[in-house]
Amino acid sequence: MSLLAAAIAVLVAVWDVGAIATQVSNRDAPFGITLVADRLSAIMVVITGVCAVAVGIYALADMDALRERLGFHSFYHLLLGGICGAFVTGDIFNLYVWFEVMLISSFALLVLGSERAQKDGAVKYVAINLISTISFLMAIGLLYGLTGTLNMADLHFAVREVEDKGLLTTVAIFFMVGFGIKAAVFPLFFWLPASYHTPPVTVSAIFSALLTKVGVYAIIRTFTLIFNQDVELTHNVLLVIAALTMLTGVLGAAAQNEVRRILSFHIISQIGYMVLGVALYTPLGLLGAVFYLVHHIVVKANLFLVSGVMHRVGGSFELAYLGSLYREKPFLAILFLIPAFSLAGFPPLSGFWAKLLLLQASLQVDEYVIAFVALLVGLLTIYSMTKIWTQAFWKPRPASVEALPDRVPAAHMVLLTLPITVLAAITIVVGLWTEPFLAFAERAADDLLNPAAYLTAVLGEAATAEVRP
Repeated sequence: MSLLAAAIAVLVAVWDVGAIATQVSNRDAPFGITLVADRLSAIMVVITGVCAVAVGIYALADMDALRERLGFHSFYHLLLGGICGAFVTGDIFNLYVWFEVMLISSFALLVLGSERAQKDGAVKYVAINLISTISFLMAIGLLYGLTGTLNMADLHFAVREVEDKGLLTTVAIFFMVGFGIKAAVFPLFFWLPASYHTPPVTVSAIFSALLTKVGVYAIIRTFTLIFNQDVELTHNVLLVIAALTMLTGVLGAAAQNEVRRILSFHIISQIGYMVLGVALYTPLGLLGAVFYLVHHIVVKANLFLVSGVMHRVGGSFELAYLGSLYREKPFLAILFLIPAFSLAGFPPLSGFWAKLLLLQASLQVDEYVIAFVALLVGLLTIYSMTKIWTQAFWKPRPASVEALPDRVPAAHMVLLTLPITVLAAITIVVGLWTEPFLAFAERAADDLLNPAAYLTAVLGEAATAEVRP
């Protein structure tokens, strides 16, 4: 709750001014460690706080005593600190530091309990993320060698003085690889479906909501503020990556029959939509990316939390062993349909508006192929969500599976369903009362294309002399 309250206070502070910054140890930028919040980073910290509270309440009924004794709550808060640090850092080396805080704490949460499936998933998770770390560090070293600075606001100007534009583009590709692994884009995503279904649902939910979004945020921040000199190459590469990420993710989901695996692959496909908005690099595209980012965090956390309750009352995550949940738990069925329909893009829920914005942005710049891919992925998402509905909720329980007694105490059921209900309500509110959320996302997107407020907050008034048109 303290995180959420502080995040809201920051959001209120940047609502009108656009950006605020502070320099650690009173050393002026670009030499000190800068923390900066603009509209995008502020809303990301707020939505982190919302998910942190929701998942934290759920954990009170879901997390077992052994994992609590092994330090679940400490690692959980350490993870949240790393995520928020990544959102507000104004220094690209400290972005790496916060990424490492996230990696350490997420690995600890992933293996907490030491079950065999967890260890197997954790090995894959850490191995590929170490490759991301190496790529990221190489890129940082090369960028510092080219510019002599790692402050992101200062880099906005410094990269324009680099004579070797080809080398600068190569550095941008290194960053794209490092952030792409964190974001789970094609073809760097295989660690995610191999690991996200292995820990307790509480851990899967916070991972699915936030970890990949930090990678997406880093792509948005660096490829608007810093690497915008060779848009024809870098952003076209991102466009191809977006299309392949959407397709491979949704096809992987269609092939699965375990609820959390389906949802894990859908994280990948939906990441493609967010990258699409960055790749288009238009005001409407970035508006769509920001709106989609916030929408998906809420929806995906909610779907994983719902899957945990399905397991509690149905006894399995496998669709073959589930059935009749609609008859046994009609309220749970409704709580599943809301985020599922939103993920698939049904009007008037938040996912519909997010997808519509990106479709309009694609058509606006005559990218008809990517618009078709986005529509096709939306249809296949409907197929996956319908499969979960028909197999788990609608069909009769298989004759070979005995009906389970209601093993969930009433107090635990309240703790499990309360956060799901609140997140579902947020999805409905954003869908029905869309205008203020779109207006804020539009201002955040405008800040990305015209970063005068960000530069001024970090470097002072002199920074406003030259900004991107």
